[in-house]
Amino acid sequence: MKACSGGMQYFVLLMAAMLWMVQAIADVCPDACQCSRKSDTEKSEVNCHKRGLRVFPSKLPPDAWILKLGENGITDLKANALRSVPKIESINLERNAIKSIHPQAFSGAKQLMLLNLYGNHITNLPPRGFQDLLNLRFLMLGQNQIGILKPEMFAGMRNLSDLDLPLNALTMLPPNAFKPLIVLKVLDLSLNRIQRISPKAFSGLRQLMFLNLDNNSVKTISAGAFKPLRSLEMLVLDNNLISTLSSSALDGLVSLQELYLRNNELDHLPPDVFSNMPKLSQLALSGNRLKTVDGNMLAHMPELKKLYLHDNPWQCDCNISSLVQWMGQTKVTLSPRDSLKCVSPPELRNKSLGSLQTSKLLCHT
Repeated sequence: MKACSGGMQYFVLLMAAMLWMVQAIADVCPDACQCSRKSDTEKSEVNCHKRGLRVFPSKLPPDAWILKLGENGITDLKANALRSVPKIESINLERNAIKSIHPQAFSGAKQLMLLNLYGNHITNLPPRGFQDLLNLRFLMLGQNQIGILKPEMFAGMRNLSDLDLPLNALTMLPPNAFKPLIVLKVLDLSLNRIQRISPKAFSGLRQLMFLNLDNNSVKTISAGAFKPLRSLEMLVLDNNLISTLSSSALDGLVSLQELYLRNNELDHLPPDVFSNMPKLSQLALSGNRLKTVDGNMLAHMPELKKLYLHDNPWQCDCNISSLVQWMGQTKVTLSPRDSLKCVSPPELRNKSLGSLQTSKLLCHT
């Protein structure tokens, strides 16, 4: 009987403790939000998504690890905003109205791994504003109005692996812009207004694997601009204004497997422009102004599996002979092969490149 009584007493105490914990969480949970804790963890999730908040909540459970604050009207992040939540690992602040971030806004948040600031009104990042975020892996800054990048903005972020900066107002990439980000794997700079890439813009990014520069205004690429990117596997340069590529423009990309140069203004390719990319397996050159491509260049790309060449104004004279000959012998997938058609001379207009006989191609002076 005593054992039963002792067991009941323990159960009552346990229930009381759990009620106390629930009450303790409720006591510090912001009024407009919902706070919950899984029974098998000592961490609270705070859900304030779309609750009409105008300021960052000051009362938060000290054991909070996920904070959802998306789609509110928060305008600024003040100093020490996260001091009361030392265990915080994930913060979603997307689609607020944040204009300013205090340099010490994230002070003390050493366990934070994900910070989402997508879709705000940020024009400047505070210098060294992220330096306490030693464990941050993912930083989303897309759809803001950031116009300038400086190395000190990313100081201390030695574990960041994914940096998203699409849909901003960047016009150039200065030297050493990302130098502190020594383990960065993914960098998205698409849908900006980037016209110029400094020769040392990508210094320090030795582990970068994916770089997206789609939909910018890049006209030329400085020799060796990509040289630090020895681990890069995919480079997207679609929808820019690139008219020429020098022989050394793509130097250093020894690990590159996929290169996308669609919808640019390329009218000529140096015969050795891809010679230092032994692993290149996918190359997209559609939507340019190419009249011919050297087939011998393509024959010396041992890993090439897919090649996109459509929507170019092919000039079917003797200069295209090596390409036609290569097409007849290669096992590379030409996508789509039947859309490769002559634009000139007039007598061969709309004729398929694959049907041409090299012995009958004339040289036009």
